[in-house]
Amino acid sequence: MYAWYITAMAWNCYAILLLEHRTAILQNYDAAMELLCYYRTAMVRPFGKKTFTVDVRKSIVRGHELGAHPKILATQFGCSSSQIYRIFKNNRDDDGVVYRHSPGRPRTTSRAMDRNILRACREHPRRTSTDIQVSVTSPNEPVPSRRTIRRRLQVAGLHGLVSLKNRKARFEWAKQHLSWGPREWANHIWSDELKFNLFGTDGIQCIRRPIGSRYAPQYQCPTVKHGGGSVMVWGCFSDTSMGSLKRIVGTMDRYVFEDILENTMRPWARANLGLSWVFQQDNDPKHTSGHAANWFRRRRVDLLEWPSQSPDLNPIEHMREELERRLKGVRASNANQKFAQLEAAWKSIPMTVVQTLLDSMPRRCQAVIDAKGYPTKY
Repeated sequence: MYAWYITAMAWNCYAILLLEHRTAILQNYDAAMELLCYYRTAMVRPFGKKTFTVDVRKSIVRGHELGAHPKILATQFGCSSSQIYRIFKNNRDDDGVVYRHSPGRPRTTSRAMDRNILRACREHPRRTSTDIQVSVTSPNEPVPSRRTIRRRLQVAGLHGLVSLKNRKARFEWAKQHLSWGPREWANHIWSDELKFNLFGTDGIQCIRRPIGSRYAPQYQCPTVKHGGGSVMVWGCFSDTSMGSLKRIVGTMDRYVFEDILENTMRPWARANLGLSWVFQQDNDPKHTSGHAANWFRRRRVDLLEWPSQSPDLNPIEHMREELERRLKGVRASNANQKFAQLEAAWKSIPMTVVQTLLDSMPRRCQAVIDAKGYPTKY
């Protein structure tokens, strides 16, 4: 019990030895509790696995021998409980401690720099990566690149916000289309590119495991060299028909996009929707290039005005999840087989799914209005 309070008071690797003098220190119980509350909030570690020197590892082992709880040691030394347990497990040689160098290229920023980056962003959330780069520059460390700063913020869960211009555009678009129903959305073609991995997923994977067994082999997500490959496809649908699913081989540029429009989208649209239809696409550069604009002008295709940064307003974004659900547990040995599976699953999607997505458009618009243009749950 005594070790629990005093360990929380320790700041550096040698302070654990204060446990041996607990009688004198525990006389000031209020100060101990105040320090406990401070360190439990101030020492939360937002970035990566911490590398400990031999002296620090010795102090951790010493604290464990004196009765300090591993969770308190983890809070004190700014690491996870699993790392503390690993130090206990590897307790051998060199006075009970082995120091192992971490594999891979070392990080370009120190932990202090990582904290400064996070602090600069939290103090002024509207700062750009360039502004943060200027504010955290130190003569004792290399200047982190803007990309590095963005990566550190992403790891901490701080992602870029929708710009003021795009928030206004999203808000106005949602107001204009809030009252639209099935009649107004009829003959609209929704389109997008979708990527599917041959092995694993780019999304979040959840797993049920006992506490403390994160690194057990049976709870690890399997991987393959170079990611196993992927298949990129372009798809579209309307309120009455599922469009073709076109495989994209290599890099999709404006010329590939024009070929898809001319030889895939347009023939399907004319066969299923006649001559009167509206095409929707996001503001990807290859979609809005002059090359694509000339094609739309030559073919007299009406485009749906679309606000940037608005995947939550596009119902086709949910088709990725629909396809992954339908192919759950189905494996592909190569890209050709994967595309064949995707194409079959795409054709099997009933129009009731599409209708459900289109029926959600008023709710999507209302959600954007309620959020004042910020991202929504969709």
